[in-house]
Order: sequence, then structure tokens, then C-alpha cells
Amino acid sequence: MNDLISIRFDDIDPASPLIIAGPCSAETPEQVLTTARQLACKGIKIFRAGIWKPRTKPGGFEGLGAPALPWLKRVKEETGMYTATEVANRRHVREAVEAGIDMLWVGARTSANPFAMQEIADTLAEVASPDMPILVKNPVNADIELWVGALQRLYNAGFRRLGAIHRGFTVYGSHLYRNEPQWNIPVELRLRLPNLPIICDPSHIGGMRELVGPISQQALDMGFDGLIIETHCDPDHAWSDARQQVTPEVLSCILDTLVIRDARQATESLATLRRQIDTLDNELLDILSRRMEISREIGRYKKEHSMPVVQSNRFNDIIRSRVAMGSQMGMSAEFLHDVLLAIHDESVRQQIEILNDNKPLTPEPEK
Repeated sequence: MNDLISIRFDDIDPASPLIIAGPCSAETPEQVLTTARQLACKGIKIFRAGIWKPRTKPGGFEGLGAPALPWLKRVKEETGMYTATEVANRRHVREAVEAGIDMLWVGARTSANPFAMQEIADTLAEVASPDMPILVKNPVNADIELWVGALQRLYNAGFRRLGAIHRGFTVYGSHLYRNEPQWNIPVELRLRLPNLPIICDPSHIGGMRELVGPISQQALDMGFDGLIIETHCDPDHAWSDARQQVTPEVLSCILDTLVIRDARQATESLATLRRQIDTLDNELLDILSRRMEISREIGRYKKEHSMPVVQSNRFNDIIRSRVAMGSQMGMSAEFLHDVLLAIHDESVRQQIEILNDNKPLTPEPEK
């Protein structure tokens, strides 16, 4: 997927974050047109609105469906904005494409279903131009393979204007966020697919309009390519997700206060610091290699004396003391625990190989 091309339209500034805004749901012609006109006055180029709304439980507002598609056509005619909506099955794709929708996205529940994704990819190949930009939200659960797989299905169907939407991940219990950001996952996606644009959905991550601004800034600080923000002319009376929607005026204030950092800049001082990081990384690898050699020596000793590999009391003592020490150095306890656990797991793997006469625990790939 190295030949992906821009999801932007020709008249949208490539140097600025891509902004997609509009209501969670298309409710009435008046609500759609009023919101779109206000957004157009603020310079927004892409208008989003939910036509079909997948709900967790039956009984909630699930969108008006195809009868609302002409409202988006009218938005385009009156304001010149591009239009975007979510699709979840074959019928949605056909009706949205026939209505002239400019951009589609696939929601978090759908991207988690390979059968649904293949159906959407096959239908798009039948009815849509290969130039249509298509965005894929992360699956509801933190599974990067499903996310990559959903994008690959669209890619294999001939689409190159692909992008990802990070909307956070469902977790059990009460938390600050509606959906936990788990920023490490979109970061890994960027590492795997460096040409893939990633858009942040702060509305669904935060679940509260007060969090939209801070999450948006964090996403841009991490190099995200744009934002998709739920915006409603009267959010307190919205038919769905009222709490997380902002007015066009508030959206404009948020965008005006965001700090846009130039990721392309690399001063000599920054380059020097990065070289220091590279040197330290090499030293870390050397230290880890020497540590693993000692682990293998310990494995040989345990084999000679018929000792078990894992000694839980020793491990717990190491974790406790090292985490406390690292915390005093300004590192988070969670980070230290994860790093030490990963090192311990690799040490155990090395020792078990010694006990098994250096036979790898997993078979080597066929040559």
C-alpha cells in the first residue's frame, strides 16, 4: 500500500489539517442546511452527516436513511461543500454513490467485520469511481490487524484514496473518555503504512464537547492529518450523541486556537538531539543483548540443577524495586511495568530454549 494518494480534494489546502464537520445525524432538512451554511461561513470544506446510524441497542434513533440523501445534495449545491457519510452494507454504498456523495467512511462496528468489509469493497468496485476517497474507522476493540485488514480489502478492490479515522476503543467500566484513545495503536498504524492519512475523531474519543479541543490538539501534536468533528446548529437538542457535538461557532473557536506544528522542520539542534537518541538506542540494544546472554547462562545453570525457569517471588521483587526506582527518575509506573515484563518474557523464552537444547519455541518459516 505504498502507492496511496491524497484523500484531499483539489481546492483544499494540502498544508493545513483536513477538517470534516457536521452533525452526528441528518435529522431534518432545516437542521442539515442551517448547520452546513454556518460551517461554510467558517471555511469548512467537507460536510459530514450520518444517514444510517448503527446503534448499540434497538430503540435509539438509527437515522432516516435514503430519504435524507437529497438534503446532502442540496448542501453541495447551495454551499459548494463536499459531502461525506457512513456506509455499513451493500445498499448503503449503492444509495450513497447514486446520490453523489463525495466521500464515504466505514464505521467502527463495520470495520471489525471482515465479511461486511468485503461486501463493501466489492460493491464499491462495482458502483464507485476508484478516485472516491474512503476512510475506515478503527474497529471498536483494539485490534490493529482488523484495521489494516479492512483497509487492505478496499485497496485490493482498486481504491487508492484511502485514509484511517482514529475514534478510540471501547473499554469496560467508567473512564474519562467515551472511547479510550490508546494512541500507540494509530502510531503503529502510521509505522506500518506511512503513506496512509490518519484523521482523529475527538468527538467519539471524548464523548463530551469539553474534550474536543484538547484531544484535537493532542492528535495534531502527534502528526495526525486532520480532524472529523461532530457539529450541530443546536447540539443540546440533537437526536443522537448530543453531549459530544459542538456548534459551528465553537468549532471555529477550537480550530482558531489549535497550534499547528510543522513536522517537516528539523533544525540542526533537533538533528543533534536525534543523533543522541540513535546512539542511546544502540547502547540499549547492546545492553539487552548482554542481559540475554546472562539469561541463557542462567538457563544452562537451571538445566544442570533441574530447576524451574520461572521463579515468581524473584520476578515480583524485581518488578517492585525497578518500578520504584524508575518512578523516582520521572518515568511512569505503567511504562516501566510493561518494559520489564517484556524483558522478563524474552528472558524466559531464552532460558526455555536452553532447556530444550536450543530448539526454538516457534517453528522457523519455510525457505
